[in-house]
Amino acid sequence: MRIAIAPLSEETIPARSISLFRAKREFKSLEEWMFEEETIGLPLHEVERGQMQKMQEVMRLMLQAHIDARGSGDVGKALEVVKGEEDVESYTHKRVHTRHQQTVFGEVTIHRRGYGGRGKTSIHPKDEFLQLPDRSFSYELQRRLAKASIQGPFDEAVERIKDDRGITIPKRSVEEILREASADFDDFYRQRIPPSNTNTGAILVGSIDCKGIPMVKEEIAKQRVRQKKGEKAGKKKMAVVATVFTQKPYYRTPEEVVESIFHPKPKIAGRQENRQKPEYKRVWASLSKGKEKVISEVAQELENRDPNKEKITVAVTDGERALQRRVKAQIGSIILILDLFHVLEKLWKVVYVFYQEGSPDAEEWVKKQTLRILQGKVSQVIKGIHQSATKRRIRGNKCKTANDVCRYFYHNRFHMRYDEYLKQGLPIASGSVEGACKNLVKDRMERSGMRWTEDMAEAMLKMRAIYLSGDFEDYWSFHIERDQGRLHPKGRWSPAQVVVQK
Repeated sequence: MRIAIAPLSEETIPARSISLFRAKREFKSLEEWMFEEETIGLPLHEVERGQMQKMQEVMRLMLQAHIDARGSGDVGKALEVVKGEEDVESYTHKRVHTRHQQTVFGEVTIHRRGYGGRGKTSIHPKDEFLQLPDRSFSYELQRRLAKASIQGPFDEAVERIKDDRGITIPKRSVEEILREASADFDDFYRQRIPPSNTNTGAILVGSIDCKGIPMVKEEIAKQRVRQKKGEKAGKKKMAVVATVFTQKPYYRTPEEVVESIFHPKPKIAGRQENRQKPEYKRVWASLSKGKEKVISEVAQELENRDPNKEKITVAVTDGERALQRRVKAQIGSIILILDLFHVLEKLWKVVYVFYQEGSPDAEEWVKKQTLRILQGKVSQVIKGIHQSATKRRIRGNKCKTANDVCRYFYHNRFHMRYDEYLKQGLPIASGSVEGACKNLVKDRMERSGMRWTEDMAEAMLKMRAIYLSGDFEDYWSFHIERDQGRLHPKGRWSPAQVVVQK
Protein backbone atom coordinates (compact mmCIF):
# COMPACT_ATOMS: atom_id res chain seq x y z
CA MET A 1 0.00 0.00 0.00
CA ARG A 2 1.42 3.37 -1.04
CA ILE A 3 0.98 6.47 1.08
CA ALA A 4 0.83 9.76 -0.80
CA ILE A 5 2.98 12.48 0.80
CA ALA A 6 1.98 16.02 0.03
CA PRO A 7 4.88 18.30 -1.01
CA LEU A 8 5.98 20.94 1.50
CA SER A 9 4.42 24.35 1.11
CA GLU A 10 4.38 27.55 3.19
CA GLU A 11 1.01 26.49 4.58
CA THR A 12 2.36 23.17 5.94
CA ILE A 13 5.38 24.51 7.91
CA PRO A 14 5.66 26.65 11.09
CA ALA A 15 5.57 30.38 10.54
CA ARG A 16 9.08 30.97 11.94
CA SER A 17 10.49 28.50 9.39
CA ILE A 18 8.90 30.13 6.35
CA SER A 19 12.01 32.21 5.55
CA LEU A 20 14.24 29.13 5.85
CA PHE A 21 11.93 27.21 3.57
CA ARG A 22 12.02 30.08 1.06
CA ALA A 23 15.83 30.21 1.27
CA LYS A 24 16.08 26.49 0.50
CA ARG A 25 13.64 26.89 -2.37
CA GLU A 26 15.63 29.85 -3.74
CA PHE A 27 18.86 27.85 -3.51
CA LYS A 28 17.22 24.95 -5.33
CA SER A 29 16.13 27.42 -8.00
CA LEU A 30 19.74 28.66 -8.27
CA GLU A 31 21.02 25.10 -8.60
CA GLU A 32 18.54 24.35 -11.38
CA TRP A 33 19.34 27.63 -13.18
CA MET A 34 23.10 26.91 -13.13
CA PHE A 35 22.64 23.75 -15.22
CA GLU A 36 19.80 24.78 -17.52
CA GLU A 37 20.54 24.46 -21.22
CA GLU A 38 20.15 28.21 -21.72
CA THR A 39 22.60 28.98 -18.86
CA ILE A 40 25.15 26.47 -20.18
CA GLY A 41 25.35 28.55 -23.34
CA LEU A 42 26.03 31.88 -21.57
CA PRO A 43 29.46 33.54 -21.28
CA LEU A 44 31.08 32.93 -17.90
CA HIS A 45 30.87 36.58 -16.81
CA GLU A 46 27.08 36.57 -17.30
CA VAL A 47 26.81 33.35 -15.28
CA GLU A 48 28.82 34.98 -12.49
CA ARG A 49 26.56 38.02 -12.43
CA GLY A 50 23.38 35.97 -12.42
CA GLN A 51 24.72 33.63 -9.73
CA MET A 52 25.65 36.59 -7.52
CA GLN A 53 22.18 38.12 -7.81
CA LYS A 54 20.42 34.88 -6.99
CA MET A 55 22.80 34.04 -4.14
CA GLN A 56 22.18 37.47 -2.66
CA GLU A 57 18.50 36.58 -2.23
CA VAL A 58 19.40 33.22 -0.70
CA MET A 59 21.58 35.00 1.89
CA ARG A 60 18.87 37.55 2.62
CA LEU A 61 16.31 34.83 3.28
CA MET A 62 18.76 32.92 5.48
CA LEU A 63 19.35 36.06 7.55
CA GLN A 64 15.61 36.61 7.77
CA ALA A 65 15.18 33.03 9.01
CA HIS A 66 17.88 33.61 11.64
CA ILE A 67 16.14 36.76 12.88
CA ASP A 68 12.77 34.99 13.03
CA ALA A 69 14.33 32.09 14.98
CA ARG A 70 15.44 34.49 17.73
CA GLY A 71 11.86 35.12 18.80
CA SER A 72 10.06 38.38 19.46
CA GLY A 73 12.05 39.52 22.48
CA ASP A 74 9.29 38.71 24.96
CA VAL A 75 10.83 38.88 28.44
CA GLY A 76 7.69 38.55 30.54
CA LYS A 77 4.39 40.26 31.28
CA ALA A 78 5.90 43.68 31.95
CA LEU A 79 9.10 45.71 32.31
CA GLU A 80 10.31 47.77 35.23
CA VAL A 81 11.86 50.93 33.78
CA VAL A 82 14.17 53.16 35.82
CA LYS A 83 13.12 56.82 35.55
CA GLY A 84 15.23 58.22 38.36
CA GLU A 85 17.24 57.19 41.40
CA GLU A 86 14.16 55.98 43.28
CA ASP A 87 11.57 56.14 40.52
CA VAL A 88 10.73 52.83 38.80
CA GLU A 89 7.77 52.59 36.45
CA SER A 90 6.02 49.48 35.09
CA TYR A 91 5.46 49.11 31.34
CA THR A 92 2.56 46.66 31.15
CA HIS A 93 1.20 47.19 27.62
CA LYS A 94 2.58 44.65 25.16
CA ARG A 95 2.35 44.82 21.41
CA VAL A 96 4.30 43.36 18.48
CA HIS A 97 5.89 46.09 16.36
CA THR A 98 7.62 45.74 13.01
CA ARG A 99 10.73 47.49 11.75
CA HIS A 100 12.67 47.10 8.52
CA GLN A 101 16.45 46.84 8.43
CA GLN A 102 18.55 47.33 5.31
CA THR A 103 21.45 44.85 5.46
CA VAL A 104 24.29 43.96 3.11
CA PHE A 105 22.04 41.22 1.70
CA GLY A 106 18.96 43.40 1.29
CA GLU A 107 16.00 44.42 3.44
CA VAL A 108 14.80 42.18 6.28
CA THR A 109 11.76 42.52 8.51
CA ILE A 110 12.04 42.34 12.28
CA HIS A 111 8.99 41.58 14.41
CA ARG A 112 9.65 42.42 18.06
CA ARG A 113 7.69 42.76 21.26
CA GLY A 114 7.25 46.32 22.47
CA TYR A 115 6.55 47.25 26.10
CA GLY A 116 4.93 50.59 26.81
CA GLY A 117 1.83 52.38 27.93
CA ARG A 118 -0.17 55.50 27.31
CA GLY A 119 2.14 58.44 26.58
CA LYS A 120 5.25 56.26 26.88
CA THR A 121 7.89 55.45 24.27
CA SER A 122 7.94 51.71 23.75
CA ILE A 123 10.97 49.63 24.72
CA HIS A 124 11.91 46.69 22.48
CA PRO A 125 14.23 44.17 24.19
CA LYS A 126 14.89 42.39 20.89
CA ASP A 127 16.47 45.57 19.47
CA GLU A 128 18.94 45.43 22.33
CA PHE A 129 19.54 41.68 21.97
CA LEU A 130 20.28 42.10 18.24
CA GLN A 131 22.25 45.32 18.87
CA LEU A 132 20.32 47.15 16.18
CA PRO A 133 21.35 50.71 15.30
CA ASP A 134 18.95 53.62 15.44
CA ARG A 135 19.12 53.97 11.66
CA SER A 136 17.44 51.59 9.23
CA PHE A 137 20.86 50.58 7.90
CA SER A 138 22.66 47.74 9.69
CA TYR A 139 26.04 48.41 11.31
CA GLU A 140 27.76 46.17 8.74
CA LEU A 141 26.21 48.11 5.86
CA GLN A 142 27.16 51.38 7.56
CA ARG A 143 30.74 50.10 7.99
CA ARG A 144 31.05 49.39 4.30
CA LEU A 145 29.51 52.72 3.33
CA ALA A 146 31.79 54.63 5.71
CA LYS A 147 34.89 52.83 4.46
CA ALA A 148 33.98 53.38 0.82
CA SER A 149 33.31 57.10 1.38
CA ILE A 150 36.65 57.47 3.21
CA GLN A 151 38.48 55.99 0.24
CA GLY A 152 36.71 57.99 -2.46
CA PRO A 153 33.89 60.43 -3.28
CA PHE A 154 30.42 59.83 -1.84
CA ASP A 155 28.98 59.25 -5.32
CA GLU A 156 31.51 56.49 -5.92
CA ALA A 157 30.72 54.94 -2.53
CA VAL A 158 27.02 54.81 -3.41
CA GLU A 159 27.82 53.31 -6.82
CA ARG A 160 30.20 50.75 -5.30
CA ILE A 161 27.57 49.45 -2.86
CA LYS A 162 24.96 49.35 -5.62
CA ASP A 163 27.28 47.44 -7.94
CA ASP A 164 28.56 45.08 -5.24
CA ARG A 165 25.40 44.43 -3.23
CA GLY A 166 22.58 45.61 -5.49
CA ILE A 167 21.43 48.14 -2.88
CA THR A 168 20.55 51.74 -3.74
CA ILE A 169 21.25 54.24 -0.94
CA PRO A 170 20.84 58.04 -1.12
CA LYS A 171 24.06 60.05 -1.05
CA ARG A 172 22.71 62.20 1.79
CA SER A 173 22.28 59.09 3.95
CA VAL A 174 25.92 58.13 3.37
CA GLU A 175 27.04 61.61 4.44
CA GLU A 176 24.93 61.41 7.61
CA ILE A 177 26.30 57.93 8.40
CA LEU A 178 29.88 59.20 8.12
CA ARG A 179 29.12 62.23 10.30
CA GLU A 180 27.54 60.07 13.01
CA ALA A 181 30.32 57.47 12.78
CA SER A 182 32.96 60.08 13.69
CA ALA A 183 31.29 60.92 17.03
CA ASP A 184 33.53 58.64 19.13
CA PHE A 185 36.90 59.67 17.63
CA ASP A 186 38.27 61.50 20.68
CA ASP A 187 37.01 58.90 23.18
CA PHE A 188 38.58 56.09 21.15
CA TYR A 189 42.06 57.60 21.23
CA ARG A 190 41.77 58.56 24.89
CA GLN A 191 41.28 54.89 25.87
CA ARG A 192 43.57 53.39 23.25
CA ILE A 193 46.57 51.53 24.69
CA PRO A 194 49.83 52.70 23.07
CA PRO A 195 52.37 50.18 21.72
CA SER A 196 54.88 48.77 24.18
CA ASN A 197 58.20 50.64 24.47
CA THR A 198 60.13 47.39 24.17
CA ASN A 199 58.81 46.80 20.65
CA THR A 200 59.46 50.26 19.21
CA GLY A 201 62.42 52.38 18.12
CA ALA A 202 64.33 54.70 20.43
CA ILE A 203 63.17 57.89 18.67
CA LEU A 204 59.69 59.34 19.22
CA VAL A 205 58.66 61.86 16.57
CA GLY A 206 55.83 64.38 16.52
CA SER A 207 55.10 66.81 13.69
CA ILE A 208 52.50 69.50 13.04
CA ASP A 209 51.62 71.32 9.82
CA CYS A 210 48.65 73.02 8.16
CA LYS A 211 46.73 72.18 4.98
CA GLY A 212 43.98 74.13 3.25
CA ILE A 213 40.55 72.62 2.58
CA PRO A 214 38.18 74.14 -0.03
CA MET A 215 34.98 75.28 1.66
CA VAL A 216 31.43 75.85 0.38
CA LYS A 217 30.21 79.41 -0.15
CA GLU A 218 28.44 79.65 3.20
CA GLU A 219 31.81 79.13 4.88
CA ILE A 220 34.06 81.21 2.66
CA ALA A 221 31.70 84.16 2.40
CA LYS A 222 32.10 85.10 6.05
CA GLN A 223 33.74 88.51 6.25
CA ARG A 224 37.00 88.82 8.13
CA VAL A 225 38.95 91.94 8.95
CA ARG A 226 42.22 90.09 8.39
CA GLN A 227 43.02 86.61 7.08
CA LYS A 228 45.09 84.23 9.14
CA LYS A 229 48.63 83.44 8.05
CA GLY A 230 48.62 81.02 5.13
CA GLU A 231 44.88 81.45 4.54
CA LYS A 232 43.56 82.71 1.22
CA ALA A 233 40.45 84.85 1.17
CA GLY A 234 37.34 83.10 -0.07
CA LYS A 235 39.04 79.81 -1.01
CA LYS A 236 40.27 77.55 1.74
CA LYS A 237 40.23 77.06 5.49
CA MET A 238 43.33 75.70 7.19
CA ALA A 239 43.24 72.35 8.95
CA VAL A 240 45.91 71.55 11.53
CA VAL A 241 47.56 68.21 10.66
CA ALA A 242 49.51 66.15 13.19
CA THR A 243 51.44 62.91 13.17
CA VAL A 244 53.20 60.86 15.87
CA PHE A 245 55.32 57.74 15.39
CA THR A 246 58.42 55.95 16.59
CA GLN A 247 61.43 54.89 14.56
CA LYS A 248 64.84 53.34 14.96
CA PRO A 249 67.93 55.57 14.54
CA TYR A 250 69.02 56.18 10.95
CA TYR A 251 72.71 57.11 10.85
CA ARG A 252 74.11 59.06 7.88
CA THR A 253 76.95 61.45 7.11
CA PRO A 254 76.36 64.95 5.71
CA GLU A 255 77.93 63.80 2.43
CA GLU A 256 75.48 60.89 2.15
CA VAL A 257 72.51 63.21 2.71
CA VAL A 258 73.73 65.64 0.03
CA GLU A 259 74.28 62.78 -2.39
CA SER A 260 70.76 61.42 -1.78
CA ILE A 261 69.25 64.87 -2.46
CA PHE A 262 71.23 65.98 -5.53
CA HIS A 263 72.07 62.59 -7.06
CA PRO A 264 69.33 60.18 -5.93
CA LYS A 265 69.74 56.58 -7.00
CA PRO A 266 66.87 55.08 -9.01
CA LYS A 267 64.67 52.75 -7.02
CA ILE A 268 65.10 49.10 -7.94
CA ALA A 269 62.17 46.74 -7.45
CA GLY A 270 62.83 44.17 -4.75
CA ARG A 271 65.77 46.06 -3.22
CA GLN A 272 65.16 47.17 0.36
CA GLU A 273 66.30 50.62 1.45
CA ASN A 274 68.29 51.14 4.62
CA ARG A 275 66.02 53.98 5.69
CA GLN A 276 64.07 53.29 8.87
CA LYS A 277 60.31 53.46 8.32
CA PRO A 278 57.89 55.00 10.85
CA GLU A 279 56.42 52.57 13.38
CA TYR A 280 52.83 52.72 14.67
CA LYS A 281 52.27 55.96 12.83
CA ARG A 282 49.17 57.87 13.84
CA VAL A 283 47.92 60.83 11.80
CA TRP A 284 45.00 63.16 12.47
CA ALA A 285 43.75 66.65 11.63
CA SER A 286 41.13 69.18 12.63
CA LEU A 287 39.51 72.29 11.20
CA SER A 288 37.77 73.35 14.40
CA LYS A 289 40.20 72.64 17.25
CA GLY A 290 43.01 75.04 16.36
CA LYS A 291 46.77 74.67 16.87
CA GLU A 292 46.72 74.93 20.67
CA LYS A 293 44.36 72.00 21.03
CA VAL A 294 46.05 69.83 18.41
CA ILE A 295 49.49 70.46 19.95
CA SER A 296 48.08 69.43 23.34
CA GLU A 297 46.81 66.22 21.73
CA VAL A 298 50.26 65.60 20.25
CA ALA A 299 51.76 66.16 23.71
CA GLN A 300 49.33 63.66 25.21
CA GLU A 301 50.07 61.07 22.52
CA LEU A 302 53.80 61.48 23.14
CA GLU A 303 53.23 61.12 26.90
CA ASN A 304 51.12 57.99 26.41
CA ARG A 305 53.79 56.37 24.26
CA ASP A 306 56.73 57.25 26.50
CA PRO A 307 55.53 57.86 30.07
CA ASN A 308 58.95 57.13 31.60
CA LYS A 309 60.85 59.46 29.21
CA GLU A 310 63.04 56.67 27.88
CA LYS A 311 63.05 57.80 24.26
CA ILE A 312 64.52 60.77 22.38
CA THR A 313 61.54 62.98 21.58
CA VAL A 314 61.77 65.02 18.39
CA ALA A 315 59.55 67.55 16.60
CA VAL A 316 60.34 68.52 13.00
CA THR A 317 58.92 71.96 12.17
CA ASP A 318 58.77 74.40 9.25
CA GLY A 319 60.45 77.26 11.09
CA GLU A 320 57.34 79.17 12.13
CA ARG A 321 58.46 80.77 15.39
CA ALA A 322 54.98 80.98 16.90
CA LEU A 323 54.47 77.26 16.31
CA GLN A 324 57.89 76.46 17.78
CA ARG A 325 57.10 78.48 20.93
CA ARG A 326 53.78 76.67 21.33
CA VAL A 327 55.42 73.28 20.94
CA LYS A 328 58.11 74.14 23.50
CA ALA A 329 55.56 75.52 25.95
CA GLN A 330 53.15 72.59 25.71
CA ILE A 331 55.50 69.65 25.21
CA GLY A 332 58.59 70.84 27.08
CA SER A 333 61.50 68.40 26.86
CA ILE A 334 61.71 67.96 23.10
CA ILE A 335 64.32 68.47 20.37
CA LEU A 336 63.02 70.94 17.77
CA ILE A 337 64.49 70.34 14.32
CA LEU A 338 64.02 72.63 11.34
CA ASP A 339 62.88 70.66 8.32
CA LEU A 340 65.87 70.39 5.94
CA PHE A 341 63.67 70.84 2.88
CA HIS A 342 62.53 74.23 4.16
CA VAL A 343 66.23 75.12 4.40
CA LEU A 344 66.70 74.00 0.79
CA GLU A 345 63.77 76.18 -0.31
CA LYS A 346 65.50 79.20 1.24
CA LEU A 347 68.82 78.33 -0.43
CA TRP A 348 67.19 78.00 -3.84
CA LYS A 349 65.51 81.32 -3.25
CA VAL A 350 68.71 83.19 -2.38
CA VAL A 351 70.95 81.55 -5.01
CA TYR A 352 69.22 83.46 -7.79
CA VAL A 353 70.34 86.67 -6.16
CA PHE A 354 73.87 85.71 -7.26
CA TYR A 355 73.48 83.32 -10.22
CA GLN A 356 71.28 82.93 -13.26
CA GLU A 357 68.27 80.72 -12.78
CA GLY A 358 68.84 77.14 -13.96
CA SER A 359 72.61 77.53 -14.31
CA PRO A 360 75.05 74.78 -13.21
CA ASP A 361 76.77 77.34 -10.97
CA ALA A 362 73.50 77.88 -9.06
CA GLU A 363 73.05 74.17 -8.38
CA GLU A 364 76.66 73.77 -7.35
CA TRP A 365 76.36 76.71 -4.93
CA VAL A 366 73.21 75.27 -3.30
CA LYS A 367 74.86 71.86 -3.02
CA LYS A 368 77.92 73.39 -1.35
CA GLN A 369 75.88 75.43 1.15
CA THR A 370 73.70 72.42 1.99
CA LEU A 371 76.79 70.39 2.87
CA ARG A 372 78.15 73.20 5.07
CA ILE A 373 74.81 73.49 6.90
CA LEU A 374 74.70 69.73 7.46
CA GLN A 375 78.21 69.94 8.88
CA GLY A 376 76.98 72.44 11.49
CA LYS A 377 78.41 75.56 9.81
CA VAL A 378 75.20 77.63 9.74
CA SER A 379 76.92 80.82 10.94
CA GLN A 380 79.48 80.55 8.16
CA VAL A 381 76.72 80.21 5.55
CA ILE A 382 74.97 83.32 6.90
CA LYS A 383 78.25 85.24 6.88
CA GLY A 384 79.04 84.07 3.36
CA ILE A 385 75.66 85.24 2.00
CA HIS A 386 76.12 88.68 3.57
CA GLN A 387 79.67 89.01 2.20
CA SER A 388 78.62 87.96 -1.31
CA ALA A 389 75.76 90.48 -1.30
CA THR A 390 78.13 93.22 -0.15
CA LYS A 391 80.92 92.40 -2.63
CA ARG A 392 78.51 92.21 -5.56
CA ARG A 393 76.74 95.37 -4.41
CA ILE A 394 73.33 93.72 -4.38
CA ARG A 395 70.53 96.26 -3.96
CA GLY A 396 66.71 96.46 -3.90
CA ASN A 397 64.55 93.33 -3.80
CA LYS A 398 67.51 91.01 -4.25
CA CYS A 399 69.17 92.51 -1.19
CA LYS A 400 65.95 92.09 0.79
CA THR A 401 65.75 88.42 -0.28
CA ALA A 402 69.31 87.77 0.92
CA ASN A 403 68.65 89.51 4.25
CA ASP A 404 65.36 87.63 4.78
CA VAL A 405 67.03 84.26 4.21
CA CYS A 406 69.89 85.13 6.56
CA ARG A 407 67.42 86.28 9.21
CA TYR A 408 65.47 83.00 8.83
CA PHE A 409 68.65 80.93 9.30
CA TYR A 410 69.77 83.05 12.25
CA HIS A 411 66.48 82.72 14.13
CA ASN A 412 66.47 78.93 13.52
CA ARG A 413 70.19 78.30 14.11
CA PHE A 414 69.52 76.39 17.35
CA HIS A 415 67.22 74.05 15.41
CA MET A 416 69.75 73.47 12.59
CA ARG A 417 72.36 71.38 14.43
CA TYR A 418 72.21 68.75 11.72
CA ASP A 419 75.71 67.43 12.41
CA GLU A 420 74.52 66.41 15.91
CA TYR A 421 71.17 65.10 14.68
CA LEU A 422 72.80 62.87 12.05
CA LYS A 423 75.21 61.39 14.61
CA GLN A 424 72.19 60.47 16.79
CA GLY A 425 70.28 59.01 13.84
CA LEU A 426 67.46 61.56 14.18
CA PRO A 427 65.10 62.56 11.36
CA ILE A 428 65.92 65.92 9.75
CA ALA A 429 62.95 66.29 7.37
CA SER A 430 59.20 66.42 7.92
CA GLY A 431 58.29 63.94 5.21
CA SER A 432 55.88 62.19 7.58
CA VAL A 433 53.63 65.18 8.18
CA GLU A 434 53.98 66.33 4.55
CA GLY A 435 52.81 62.87 3.55
CA ALA A 436 49.97 63.11 6.07
CA CYS A 437 48.84 66.40 4.50
CA LYS A 438 48.74 64.72 1.12
CA ASN A 439 47.19 61.40 2.12
CA LEU A 440 44.81 62.72 4.74
CA VAL A 441 43.61 65.91 3.05
CA LYS A 442 44.69 66.43 -0.54
CA ASP A 443 44.01 62.95 -1.94
CA ARG A 444 40.41 62.90 -0.68
CA MET A 445 39.30 66.48 -0.04
CA GLU A 446 40.93 68.55 -2.78
CA ARG A 447 39.64 66.74 -5.83
CA SER A 448 38.22 68.77 -8.68
CA GLY A 449 35.03 70.63 -7.75
CA MET A 450 34.95 69.48 -4.12
CA ARG A 451 33.70 71.93 -1.49
CA TRP A 452 33.09 71.16 2.19
CA THR A 453 31.05 72.42 5.11
CA GLU A 454 33.00 72.57 8.36
CA ASP A 455 31.12 69.77 10.13
CA MET A 456 31.34 67.43 7.13
CA ALA A 457 35.03 68.20 6.63
CA GLU A 458 35.72 67.56 10.32
CA ALA A 459 33.93 64.20 10.15
CA MET A 460 35.87 63.20 7.03
CA LEU A 461 39.20 64.22 8.60
CA LYS A 462 38.47 62.10 11.68
CA MET A 463 37.35 59.00 9.79
CA ARG A 464 40.13 59.22 7.22
CA ALA A 465 42.67 59.67 10.03
CA ILE A 466 41.37 56.49 11.69
CA TYR A 467 41.62 54.62 8.39
CA LEU A 468 45.14 55.84 7.53
CA SER A 469 46.35 55.11 11.08
CA GLY A 470 45.29 51.47 10.65
CA ASP A 471 42.66 51.69 13.40
CA PHE A 472 39.44 51.48 11.37
CA GLU A 473 38.26 48.00 12.40
CA ASP A 474 39.09 48.53 16.08
CA TYR A 475 37.37 51.91 15.98
CA TRP A 476 34.24 50.50 14.37
CA SER A 477 33.83 47.93 17.15
CA PHE A 478 34.34 50.71 19.70
CA HIS A 479 31.81 52.92 17.90
CA ILE A 480 29.15 50.17 17.94
CA GLU A 481 29.73 49.61 21.66
CA ARG A 482 29.39 53.33 22.41
CA ASP A 483 26.37 53.74 20.13
CA GLN A 484 24.62 50.83 21.82
CA GLY A 485 25.39 52.40 25.20
CA ARG A 486 23.63 55.57 24.07
CA LEU A 487 20.63 53.71 22.64
CA HIS A 488 20.29 51.09 25.37
CA PRO A 489 21.83 52.25 28.67
CA LYS A 490 22.63 49.33 30.96
CA GLY A 491 20.24 48.88 33.86
CA ARG A 492 17.53 50.98 32.25
CA TRP A 493 14.97 48.18 32.41
CA SER A 494 14.46 44.69 33.84
CA PRO A 495 11.66 42.12 33.65
CA ALA A 496 8.98 42.87 36.27
CA GLN A 497 8.78 40.26 39.03
CA VAL A 498 5.21 41.15 39.99
CA VAL A 499 2.83 42.96 37.69
CA VAL A 500 0.63 45.48 39.51
CA GLN A 501 -2.57 46.25 37.65
CA LYS A 502 -3.64 49.88 37.85
